[in-house]
Amino acid sequence: MLFGKKLFKTLLIFITVLICSFTVSPLSANADTESLYLGGFPAGFTLSTTTVEVVGICDVITSEGLRSPAKECGMRTGDIIDKINGVEVNSTGDINKILSEQYKRFIISVIRNGENLEFEINPVSDRSSGSKKLGILVKDSINGIGTVTYIDGKNKKFASLGHPVSNAVNKMIEINGGTVYGCVIYDVKKGVKGTPGELRGAFESGRVIGSAVLNCGCGIYGNLDDGFNTSKLTKIDKGNIDEVKIGKACIYSTVHGNEVKKYDISIVKTDKNNKDNRNFVIKIEDEELLKISGGIVQGMSGSPIVQNGKLIGAVTHVFVNDPTRGYGISIDKMLSSY
Repeated sequence: MLFGKKLFKTLLIFITVLICSFTVSPLSANADTESLYLGGFPAGFTLSTTTVEVVGICDVITSEGLRSPAKECGMRTGDIIDKINGVEVNSTGDINKILSEQYKRFIISVIRNGENLEFEINPVSDRSSGSKKLGILVKDSINGIGTVTYIDGKNKKFASLGHPVSNAVNKMIEINGGTVYGCVIYDVKKGVKGTPGELRGAFESGRVIGSAVLNCGCGIYGNLDDGFNTSKLTKIDKGNIDEVKIGKACIYSTVHGNEVKKYDISIVKTDKNNKDNRNFVIKIEDEELLKISGGIVQGMSGSPIVQNGKLIGAVTHVFVNDPTRGYGISIDKMLSSY
């Protein structure tokens, strides 16, 4: 996805493939194609999810010694906490609020491998704080890096990635907001046959691109921060997929710092109606990029594809057995999603 793996360890991403890889309705009218700005610059994503996942089982220090209510009742790492005593859990804060209530018993509902399970769990009091604990480590957010495809200047919106952020079982993750930051690429792990590479970057917490609103089949979309400056970006026309020709094209991406550069590619195949949004097969031809990255790597998803001066799509996938080749989504699909 090119969501960078080092910065995104909490999210397992499938790659075939899916360099990155919920169905929602579009939230607004399509982007204004008269005010499109070319992306290609890296972004750091901090996304709030609507699920709470158990990422660890631990002990609680009580006045009677070490206890782990979660382990004692049968909970496991990877469980998604759905409800406690019938109250929906959407964040770690929800758990703490429920545990502070004066219930005589606690029934925790979890989702494990698609199956709904219930356990009676007996919280214990933490010796130092006195608060009730379950003996679990949980997460309700994900972090990673990717590439912004375009900015819609008139409507103050952005699009990125070109594919959804998904969980370990390849299901799109529903998000509940988030922040998108500027990012500096400081290293590249080169891709080789059988092992996709990755961009390694650092978030610029003082430089906000915007707020994430939607994770859908065509990428992560959101609203631009009021302070985001488009004056140095390049305006670009949209190219319809029917105009795309087999042959020379280019991508815009960042593999060092925050410098966007143009790299030569070829369009090998087009598939307008592909149900998985794999509308192009592309091949990296640029010797400089091949030398640096070996081809397409994680973190590059969302890199805009341009042919004959028009924005036609974005990079989304890499072929694991040939990192010089990958898939792209058409810009028509991206523009129609938000």
